Amino acid sequence: MKVSKLAANLIGSEIVKIGNEVNDLKAKGAEIANLTIGDLNSNLYPIPAELKEEIQKAYQNNLTNYPPANGLLSLRNEVSKDLKTRWNLDYSANDILITAGSRPLIYAVYKVIVDEGDKVIYPTPSWNNNHYAYLTSADAVEVKTTPENNFLPTADDLRPHLSGVVLLALCSPLNPTGTMFTEAQLREICEMILEENSKRGTDEKPLYLMYDQIYSNLTFGAKHVDPVSLFPEMREFTIYIEGISKCLAATGVRVGWGFGPSNVIDKMKALLTHVGAWAPKPEQEATAKYFQNADNVNSFINDFKGKLEASLKVLHNGIQDLKAKGLAVESIEPMGALYLTIKLDYIGKTKPDGTIIENSSDLVFYLINEAGVALVPFSAFGEAKSEPWFRASVGGLDITEIEVMMPKLENALNNLK
Repeated sequence: MKVSKLAANLIGSEIVKIGNEVNDLKAKGAEIANLTIGDLNSNLYPIPAELKEEIQKAYQNNLTNYPPANGLLSLRNEVSKDLKTRWNLDYSANDILITAGSRPLIYAVYKVIVDEGDKVIYPTPSWNNNHYAYLTSADAVEVKTTPENNFLPTADDLRPHLSGVVLLALCSPLNPTGTMFTEAQLREICEMILEENSKRGTDEKPLYLMYDQIYSNLTFGAKHVDPVSLFPEMREFTIYIEGISKCLAATGVRVGWGFGPSNVIDKMKALLTHVGAWAPKPEQEATAKYFQNADNVNSFINDFKGKLEASLKVLHNGIQDLKAKGLAVESIEPMGALYLTIKLDYIGKTKPDGTIIENSSDLVFYLINEAGVALVPFSAFGEAKSEPWFRASVGGLDITEIEVMMPKLENALNNLK
């Protein structure tokens, strides 16, 4: 039976494929250290107790009808205050749009800016931009990044491709790498955007920047930087993506927000009225009340990110220990989020059964079966399958589980010849 051309050519998620393999093996009793999910084990990392209480109160008070399509005013006011306090960003409640997590926002940014055939530019590796570009029939311009720059694009990487581009999609801290822009790196990119827009006529679309900072509160030592704080002139070109999914361990609570220039945000609001992508009213009400106590919010975030950093350090140090033993591995010191970038340079090696590890997916499934370790290859984020780089998420494991898995990983890699 025929379906639309768009549906017929959708690409399935490689992460889901790996996850299905992990779940099948677990169902058969296998012990798998699952480092694939960009999610959190809610038993290890529950949401703030006060937030949970407020959600329960909201349901008990029967706040179960439709929320306003752009979000509860009480929540938009609290977000506005938080942006001012936390980042010194001045956005009114009318310039803030609440949705069910960040995905509807990202989709809406693409849909209200990009026409069929318009150029969209984004780095690889990055999360899901290839799929959003496909869904909007964009002409995707993928810019390959390097480990020397922590897999973040530089202005020099991007500049040759800017002609006709209407949207640049960036994320910091970055999923999948856990690395983040320095002030100098982001400053050069913003200067480039401003220079490009100064050349465009009034009948041309400007070059917009979508800046996904959903992990901005989960940084380790390094300071998070954002475009408008560096250049107030970037305000008319920058659409931010944020929310509670990561910083409050609330991935399933589904409260996100976007903010930016009124002409774009208003169109995003209009689009999403037809999609119904609002966050549930009780969760919005609870988040608004929880954010009234900034000390509670900051206390939770600091404790939570400290635990993530500790787990990431154990994993990073474990990989560095394997490197010191002579294994062909590397890792980039984590800067933020819940991810570690790992290099396992074993593509082309021979497994004990005599078959060849032909690509990164082969190595993933070998390690699942032989080491009980599940990683996501960078091919799931737009890179070639010949690249030996992988994302490891610590959100689903405690430190002990990470420590237990390291000898198993070492043994499996040593069995490749």
